[in-house]
Amino acid sequence: MNEKLSLALDEFLHVGVGLVIIIALVSVVTGLIRAFVPQEKLQKRLSKTGKFGGLMGALLGLPTPFCSASMVPVSMGMVEMGAPFAMVFSFLLSAPLANFVVVGFIFGVFGWKVALVYFLIVFIGSVLFGTLFGKTSIKNEVKRINLDSKDTNVEDSSQQVVSCGTSSNNNSSQQVASCGTSSNSVCGESNPKLNEAFSFGWALFKRILPYVLIGAVISAALVAFVPDTWVQKYLGNDSPLAIPIAAGIGVPLYLRIEMAIPILKALIVKGMSMGAAIALIIGGTGASLPEIAIISSMLKPKAIMAFILSVMTMAIVGGFIFYFFF
Repeated sequence: MNEKLSLALDEFLHVGVGLVIIIALVSVVTGLIRAFVPQEKLQKRLSKTGKFGGLMGALLGLPTPFCSASMVPVSMGMVEMGAPFAMVFSFLLSAPLANFVVVGFIFGVFGWKVALVYFLIVFIGSVLFGTLFGKTSIKNEVKRINLDSKDTNVEDSSQQVVSCGTSSNNNSSQQVASCGTSSNSVCGESNPKLNEAFSFGWALFKRILPYVLIGAVISAALVAFVPDTWVQKYLGNDSPLAIPIAAGIGVPLYLRIEMAIPILKALIVKGMSMGAAIALIIGGTGASLPEIAIISSMLKPKAIMAFILSVMTMAIVGGFIFYFFF
């Protein structure tokens, strides 16, 4: 029992610390983009994507080598900037499944044909599901994101800078007195934007952090207390039934692609079909329980169910494509 608890603690620290660092960095970058990119122009461009919102979201996910959990800050920023739901939903699907790192790992182990077909399945699936649910009432199942920098005293800092001018209010003398040459950080034109960026990033990080910790706890429990023999027992055969089972097992598991690929290669040697392997990869990297816990910070239950259904469908359809043609 002590050994399992130690394993759980190690997994919690490994996953938790890694996700906290990644999400902190992504939150800051999101805040910087929000502060320095003109929001009105960005909102107009995002809103003009129209029927191509799903495609744009899927394309944005390709260069992001992170799990869906660490893409939540970016997705929240997209929602706050006025991006259509189709774009956000496709991005959440594409980022963990179709990014260049995952495809590269599959290419290195299984070859270019497997990597190409895998990529087409998850990329096209991301576009289709994002576009589909973007036209339904699911698009309204997004939690209200109230992360305006006005709530983090950024407005006060900008007013302080305005009062540094000669035409400011009666308190201007006090403000100018604090604006000596040694305190350019108060009056510099770029500082209000930096303050706004970091304040927004901090607010975003605080909102997501509890869900990250919940996800890390779930991941630790799964690694420590779910026997490895279960996967071998139910997936280590060439039966077509192994594909939906693999997709179902993959969803609760938290599969890091660098660990999953070598394990699956060994299982394939023992008799596991390529179809079941692909179903497990898509299910485990696209919608694991830790990731679902974090995504619930921005999506309501119906949208979360739509997300899980999308990943499960891609996993099962992709699994059968590989089962019959590879």
